[in-house]
Amino acid sequence: MTDGLEFVRDGEIARLTFSRPEKMNAITHGMWSAIEEIVTEVEADSGLTALIITGAGANFSAGADISEFRDLRSSAEGAATYDKAVHAAVAALSGMRKPSIAMIQGNCIGGGCQVAVACDFRFAEEGSRFGITPAKLGIVYDFISTRQLVSLVGPAHARYFLLSGQLVDSARAREIGLVNDVVASGTLEESTMNFAATLNSRSQASIRGMNRIIEKIQAGQSDSDEEIEQIRLDAIHGEDYAEGVAAFLERRAPRFTYR
Repeated sequence: MTDGLEFVRDGEIARLTFSRPEKMNAITHGMWSAIEEIVTEVEADSGLTALIITGAGANFSAGADISEFRDLRSSAEGAATYDKAVHAAVAALSGMRKPSIAMIQGNCIGGGCQVAVACDFRFAEEGSRFGITPAKLGIVYDFISTRQLVSLVGPAHARYFLLSGQLVDSARAREIGLVNDVVASGTLEESTMNFAATLNSRSQASIRGMNRIIEKIQAGQSDSDEEIEQIRLDAIHGEDYAEGVAAFLERRAPRFTYR
């Protein structure tokens, strides 16, 4: 595993942890580069149903490791190479069929917030802070991450983040839709894992099919297409559909088998 990242399996849940607490879990180029491969591994593992991303210690992540920028982003070519790793990580996360959950405590800033926004869900502990700060560095945020942020919070709030670089607290983040929920200190792990267990109890065929359709909508697609119709047709003919209907009629919890 790449320095600064820890990857473990907890039953059917995978967990990726930014593990540089002495650096507020700042994300190095090597860490960015490893995320795509880890996501691919999670997607390919039939024993895993979801990915949780979190940070070690008191923070989620304070962002990209700026100390690398003079060496790795000192030229246009270097910046393009660095950005390629970031884009690959963001694209891999946002393109996952299996659900991804950001479990956030402390600072979730810059690249850390970029990772969180690329996830399907964000659960935050009271007292956490959020910000996206390219305007403090003379950087123009990339298109995919900007689109994801606008889709999540709307253009006005996206401009607030990107143009001002100001931080907001967890309550404000919840109010504008940046996070799904804010929980009391000491309950983040339990709340997140309970939600992951809920997802695990649902039809994985439904979850993965709907995640793909949502991805297409976020990318600007306005109408159905052949892939979407095939996803829906496969679901109707799948084991999960038969089990879901039977469970409903028999007034019992469904026992989905698709993984």
